[in-house]
Amino acid sequence: MTRFDRYMLSQFMVLFGFFALVLVSIFWINKAVRMFDRLIGDGQPAWVFLEFTALTLPGVIGIVLPIATFAAAVYVTNRLANESELTVVQATGYSPWRLIRAAAVFGAIIALIMSLLSHYLIPLSLSELRQREAEVRQSISARFLEEGEFLHPAPGITFYIRDITPGGALRDVFLSDRRDPESPMTYTSSLAYLVQEGGGTKLVMVKGLAQTLRPRGQRLFTTHFEDFSYDISRLIAQNPASLNRVEFAPTADLILRPEAVAKRTGATPGEVQYALHTRFAQALMCVVAALIGFATLLLGGFSRFGVWWQVVAAFVLLIGVKLIEGAVTGVVLAKAAAWPLMYLPAAAGLAIAAVLLLLSARPDLWRRPARWRWRPQGGAA
Repeated sequence: MTRFDRYMLSQFMVLFGFFALVLVSIFWINKAVRMFDRLIGDGQPAWVFLEFTALTLPGVIGIVLPIATFAAAVYVTNRLANESELTVVQATGYSPWRLIRAAAVFGAIIALIMSLLSHYLIPLSLSELRQREAEVRQSISARFLEEGEFLHPAPGITFYIRDITPGGALRDVFLSDRRDPESPMTYTSSLAYLVQEGGGTKLVMVKGLAQTLRPRGQRLFTTHFEDFSYDISRLIAQNPASLNRVEFAPTADLILRPEAVAKRTGATPGEVQYALHTRFAQALMCVVAALIGFATLLLGGFSRFGVWWQVVAAFVLLIGVKLIEGAVTGVVLAKAAAWPLMYLPAAAGLAIAAVLLLLSARPDLWRRPARWRWRPQGGAA
């Protein structure tokens, strides 16, 4: 690479970092706000919220990378054109095919980053996030140890604690069990404790009252007790985290043992092939985004109105490539043997970039020649 190539590459990387930071912040904050309401509302500490948001970060970066790549390519090319740097370089003999070298290297670097994310970091973070979500769902403290609020840890269950002492005692406990419509139960106690026993968790209530309402005849039965234990571990969904999903499978397993992955995860062969080849296709889309963004802005010459139509054209072309990607997805999911279609969007994007370079190198192919008439000196034309 020449010095100008390195200069262009540095400009691409700087602007890519800026756009990636802004877009990741927007997407990440949007996810974090929703996650904050859910986790903090369930009584989880702040460090759990930070852990969950960190685990979602690789997936957010994977979504943002192609967008940031395209934005950086368009912005840098537009700035170089406005400052006449591209004009000066082209005057020295650089053709559009030569100028795009830096954009291609830029796209390849981002493709390597995307490959690291899609093949390793994203599957690892998704599996870890699923496991941590299962642990939180099974957390007794998250569902029961919340002061001054009526909680609903399971359908038909209402639980309330007025106060929790520093020693862990629960004061003024209310528990309503309406899972059996024919015999709803209500327990109240001035003092209670959570006790781990036999692999489960029991709520031991002291000096309380149990009330049972029989709908037939509207009869209320009350029982005073000195101590009473209620197994609340049954109220927690004991569904273990299912890590056998095709999205969590390592790329090596998807390549070497696709049948075993399909059997373990319950996925169809088409889903296995889609999960595998989309990881490679996403990296290629970063290259396509850089090339289309750069090549489109090479079209046209100087205009007082700017290059807005080239920017719009580049955006429309990229949307067209994404539409092709959406069209082939259903085909691959339905028929595993059609997996080569996963690379059709990238091939179409590269072909579009090649056509754009051809048009920018040969403007006579698409521009109409200027109309003029020769007027001889002293005569009339």
